[in-house]
Amino acid sequence: MTDNSNIHHLRFEDKEITLIGTAHVSQESIDLVKQVIEEEKPETVCVELCQSRYQSLTQKKLWQDTNLIKVIREKKSFLLLANLMLASFQKKIGKKLGIKPGQEILQAIESANGAGAQIHLADRDIRTTLARTWHLMGFWKKIKLMAQFMMSIGDVDEITEEEIEKMKEKDVLESLLSEIEQTLPEVRNVLIDERDQYLAGKIRTAPGTRIVAAVGAGHVPGILRYWEQSVDLAGLDEMPPKGHLFRILKWIIPAAVIGIIAVGFFTVGAAGGAHMIKWWILANAVLAGLGAAVALAHPLTILSAIIAAPLTSLNPMVAAGWVSGLVEAFIAKPKVKDFEALPEDIVSLKGFWRNKITRILLVVVLTNLGSSLGTFVAIPLMAKVLT
Repeated sequence: MTDNSNIHHLRFEDKEITLIGTAHVSQESIDLVKQVIEEEKPETVCVELCQSRYQSLTQKKLWQDTNLIKVIREKKSFLLLANLMLASFQKKIGKKLGIKPGQEILQAIESANGAGAQIHLADRDIRTTLARTWHLMGFWKKIKLMAQFMMSIGDVDEITEEEIEKMKEKDVLESLLSEIEQTLPEVRNVLIDERDQYLAGKIRTAPGTRIVAAVGAGHVPGILRYWEQSVDLAGLDEMPPKGHLFRILKWIIPAAVIGIIAVGFFTVGAAGGAHMIKWWILANAVLAGLGAAVALAHPLTILSAIIAAPLTSLNPMVAAGWVSGLVEAFIAKPKVKDFEALPEDIVSLKGFWRNKITRILLVVVLTNLGSSLGTFVAIPLMAKVLT
């Protein structure tokens, strides 16, 4: 039996569970996972993966089945883009250390197959975690998060060995959100505490009586803390509902804008009302168009963002980014080579803009960001006309 401080022996009902705390970028962890599974010969091996991450690790051509039109229509562009940015950050860290990202998990899967053991996915879907984290953030924190993701792609070369040692205790999402976690403690609950509970619950309910579980070392203390506690897996899997305030505001803001314009026509005359409309159109059109241009969209896509933004900003059911994203997807339809190049392209900022898949996602996100900023800029400018 391997004697190591990263190995914990647990029991639950009739199950004997060997919990391995791994470092996500460590050759030692790769070797340890292989050794423990070979020694224990488990019926089941639990890994810190959800279904989507498992598929991305094991199915190299998964991206070729991505339906970008469906992603845009289902309002999942940011979640997919964030996923790709996380993958980029992890790939660059792995490249810096000479280790393939997720190699310790791949080793666990390979060793499980060699031992004839069943694979049990123990982590919560990363899209749920991202959505629950996103739900906690205000508008400006969301902008900060987006900027942090983008900067992380270019900053890996500046990371010191000491910082890498700290990262070994965390997964890539926790590392990237560590700064925001300090100003928004609720994020820690979603990123760490909820996932610790989820991992504990999934490992306890894994099939078989002899189980090995490989998880990031940073999650081990939490799993041990929640081991004897009841865990509501269904509740932790729920996507956050839209808040009442958000649902109200998305109708109130357009109504308020129309109301301000109407007041302008009655109080300062047709010229004043027309002046307000001009500010509304200019602010929304220019900033939405700028967002599309920053994403290096096709000129017709930029034009669609400029035309759509002043109208969609008054319609809670449609967003300017959806219009520009669909136009970009139609004009610059991704080819097979874009899907094949995606794993390498996401390693660099240049690649994110060069690859048609990520460029379309950037068009959606940056156009929507520009349109939202346009609304905030336009309202005070319009109100000024009344004074």
